[in-house]
Amino acid sequence: MQNQTDSQQYYQQTCNQQLHCPGFSGEKSVDLCIIGGGLTGVSSAYHGAKAGLDCLLLEAQQIGFGASGRNGGQVSPGQRLDQASLKAKVGKTQALKLWQLALDSVDLVRELIDKYQIPCDFTPGILHTAFKPGHAREMQENVQLLHEEYGYQDCRYIEQDELKQMLASPRYYGGELDMRAGHLHPLNFTLGLARAAQQAGARLCENSKVLDIQSAGEKVKIITADGIVTANKLVLGCNGYLGKLFPRVAGKIMPINNFIVTTKPLGEARARELIRDNVAVADSKFVINYFRMTPDHRLLFGGGENYSSRFPDDIKSFVRPYMLEIFPQLENTELEHGWGGTLAITMNRMPHFQCIDERIYVAQGYSGHGVAMATLAGKLINQAITGQPDGFNTMASYPTPTFPGGTLLRYPALVAGMLYYSLRDKFGS
Repeated sequence: MQNQTDSQQYYQQTCNQQLHCPGFSGEKSVDLCIIGGGLTGVSSAYHGAKAGLDCLLLEAQQIGFGASGRNGGQVSPGQRLDQASLKAKVGKTQALKLWQLALDSVDLVRELIDKYQIPCDFTPGILHTAFKPGHAREMQENVQLLHEEYGYQDCRYIEQDELKQMLASPRYYGGELDMRAGHLHPLNFTLGLARAAQQAGARLCENSKVLDIQSAGEKVKIITADGIVTANKLVLGCNGYLGKLFPRVAGKIMPINNFIVTTKPLGEARARELIRDNVAVADSKFVINYFRMTPDHRLLFGGGENYSSRFPDDIKSFVRPYMLEIFPQLENTELEHGWGGTLAITMNRMPHFQCIDERIYVAQGYSGHGVAMATLAGKLINQAITGQPDGFNTMASYPTPTFPGGTLLRYPALVAGMLYYSLRDKFGS
């Protein structure tokens, strides 16, 4: 993951919190060691410390350096797959459990923000928009299913005529508005939760890259450049930054790069012309566009991705065509920030939860749905560790296939697949 764009990162420039997290050195034995300082990691540290565990978190860079501090900031209920698809794959009972966990994930984010007064600009509402007429029909059916089978009344279907009043874009055919969902400043939320973890007694260490993980009898040994940690349990919260650290689960995910820009401040009146109700928006393209307004009335727009080890040389120029397809009236609007980040997807777009040898807990591959679900993952992991595994087991029971060819051949296969879906976005119905 490159970080040369961090000077262009809006979240870094508007960060309102500072942490003190000295690097790790020496030797230490702990109940729970966590690798990764994103939301999976800091939530694991928080919930573990609150449960009375001696917790140590190791982050190679800084807390929130990865996708947790770079994403679109959307906090959405539901899994990455719609409920009709889940019901068809796993049955009504299991689909209902997955739905409830997804609701719990959003509620948990909102509860933590309220409990610790985390200043992250949480704003209610996400509007999912239909890029094709067929997608609009599917959204209408999904809303009906949620109302009738799940008793969920916080969402409603938006007809195209009403949508045009809410969103100044010619590209969409309908939508699904969810007011239990919302959007926030993800870096400030991650740092606020990390601070809560520290206050609960967890030790967070930055600039502490893990070099190796070894079995040590009934414990796990974690080797860093400057020390050794021996732990009863281990959480792998590396997601798109896992690399070759733990090959046993690396083939379950594909790291991909996603890119975001912000405009210059548009002013409140212009911002409301574009997105009337200040909700976040995510469309139904396979490689989705997602966007929202910031508190200082910039359009924050995510669009486009690549699958290499390099970012585009000019991220603003890379994302601009995606933005103009949705908002052609912004053709002469200056872009001020442009940055990228690495996330991880799975083949079926459902997150990968797994417990290995009753000691190593893995949660990864959130596939763009990670703000809420990664936060919940830390809670579910610690419930499993302390004898309440039902939630974790529900997530882990959904099978995560390995990418064909494992880590060696997954990139060519993904690029071919993405080409296919990009053609469907352009020409399918």
